[in-house]
Amino acid sequence: MDRVISTLIGVIAAVVGSGIIFIGANKLFDVAPRRWSWFTSLLGGLTGLFVFAILWANRVIASPVIWTLVATIIGTGVGYLLGSLTDTRARLVVGAAGGAVLGLIVGLNMRDVILVFGEGNNQFQVGTPIPNINYGELALWTAIGLAVGAAIWAVRGRSKPIARSLALWGTIGWAIGAFGMPDLNTASRENAILGATVLGLGLGAAAGLGTVPDAIRLRRIETGSRKYIFLTPALFFIAASLVVPTIRTFWLSFLDGRGEEAVGFANYSSVFTDANIIDVSNWTGIFGSRMFIGGLIVIALGVILAKLAGTRRGDAFEFGPGTMTPVVLGVFLVSFAVFATLRGTIINNLWWVFTVTSVATALGLAVAVLADRSKRENLAKSIIFMPMAISFVGAGIIWRFMYIARPPQREQTGVLNSLWVWLGQVSNSGTGKTVAAAVLLLLILGLAYFGFAGYRDGNRGMAIGSAVTALPLAWLIYKFLGPGLGGFAVVEATGNIQSQPIQFTSERPFNNIWLMVVLIWIQTGFTMVIFSAAIKAVPGELIEAAHVDGATESQTFWRVTIPQIAPTIGVVVTTLVVTVMKVFDIVRVMTAGNFDTNVIANEMYDKAFTEFNFGVGSALAMILFLAILPIMYYNIRRMQKAAV
Repeated sequence: MDRVISTLIGVIAAVVGSGIIFIGANKLFDVAPRRWSWFTSLLGGLTGLFVFAILWANRVIASPVIWTLVATIIGTGVGYLLGSLTDTRARLVVGAAGGAVLGLIVGLNMRDVILVFGEGNNQFQVGTPIPNINYGELALWTAIGLAVGAAIWAVRGRSKPIARSLALWGTIGWAIGAFGMPDLNTASRENAILGATVLGLGLGAAAGLGTVPDAIRLRRIETGSRKYIFLTPALFFIAASLVVPTIRTFWLSFLDGRGEEAVGFANYSSVFTDANIIDVSNWTGIFGSRMFIGGLIVIALGVILAKLAGTRRGDAFEFGPGTMTPVVLGVFLVSFAVFATLRGTIINNLWWVFTVTSVATALGLAVAVLADRSKRENLAKSIIFMPMAISFVGAGIIWRFMYIARPPQREQTGVLNSLWVWLGQVSNSGTGKTVAAAVLLLLILGLAYFGFAGYRDGNRGMAIGSAVTALPLAWLIYKFLGPGLGGFAVVEATGNIQSQPIQFTSERPFNNIWLMVVLIWIQTGFTMVIFSAAIKAVPGELIEAAHVDGATESQTFWRVTIPQIAPTIGVVVTTLVVTVMKVFDIVRVMTAGNFDTNVIANEMYDKAFTEFNFGVGSALAMILFLAILPIMYYNIRRMQKAAV
């Protein structure tokens, strides 16, 4: 309850704080056209408060309360003078002096030790950010900053004085040379004073070299500020949480495990030569796999059925639900043979992408079509969409309980293993297996009736689909009446029947499939909602015209509806690919990557935060990023073209 309360307080504080900041920023810029000096004084005070608050939060300065208050007062005073004075020299003196004083305060009050913490009997400390300045390097970076400032001034047309551009970019170069490049955690107080004072002086001088705007510029500041008020927080968080970490990760991927020495492309080489990450040594085993051979046979059967159905209608092929089912089933069997033979983290990721994307897309489309304009459509869609409200971690925990396999001697508590063991008991019971076979036989007879009706009415897809659906039911009857079905085993010593649960999460390689089921369960609701909206947007005139021309429901769907919603299918597929590529939570919760179930995101986590090999971990992160980048580019280009 304490955590719930603290979370609620944090949420309320974040919402209220964000509202205050946005409203305050708007009111602040409303002051600019009427009271420029007040505006600059408020801006100066807030700048001093913000900078010293960051130093305070990071324990950089001693006596932070006093010096934050002093910095706010100095910033307010300097801001007021810069907003009131019009003489360039006076403004330069005020800005440079104010910035130098604030920098001097920081340099004098930098802590020698930021933090001390203990681990067991050992004590560790995080040292001060005081730099060990290399003056040659400092001069080089300052010169680079000045050169950049001059180049920017020239590119902008040389319409404004060069001094401000030089002051700003020269100071940025100084900051890099003084605090960015040197080693920190030294005790040279002089370096701290020099680095911080000149940094403050340069920024203050850049502010002082600005001019007091006229009435037209004041009005532009007021109206133009709105876009910055709303964009700056978003851009700041994107930069802090995405851009900067991406650049840092890219840099770390070329360093050793401790992030100290450059190793070139060694980390990337180790990724693609590690048998645990990618192993294709047994690729010839694909062609001898029973799934591969069976898949090719089923695909051939589907193509033959499509040819026969098409010939009757005067087409080369007729792909409908009945003829597509064996083709799709065969493709899945072939793909499973490939992915089950080729092993490794990257292969697993590709397996996830293929299976989850295709199955979730197909199921979402099927549900959207079947539910469209049916009774209780909203209720059915709400139930199917409900898993989207569950986090990946929560879904992983739920399905982990469903997959639990207890020892054979104990009662099974996992839902699926309880059902499996019960089927084993039924198949070993004379009455039970007879009843089960009779029920399955009735279902086959029902399918035979529908198949005959489809054949009689000229609906070949319905006839073929009924026949294909009846095949697994016939196989179940054989299993019940023959060798048996379900989780049981015969103990050789005694001849007794013993339950035999399935180890869903540990039996390789198809334990990966059971993990994928979790993500399919979640994402089917998402695809269903998108496809349902797209199907309802298909013009009714096109459907009616197809029916008038004699098209069946199947032909109307494949030749009218599908082409109309093709762009939506593309968006859904690319979105799912991005989601599946970076899957982490489900694998982490259910298997932690054990039993050959690892994926790239989990491998990255293990390398970086378990083995503390930040080089290889960063390389894996960049591989994942680069794999997703083309898909994101494709989506963005598609949206841009749609907006034109």
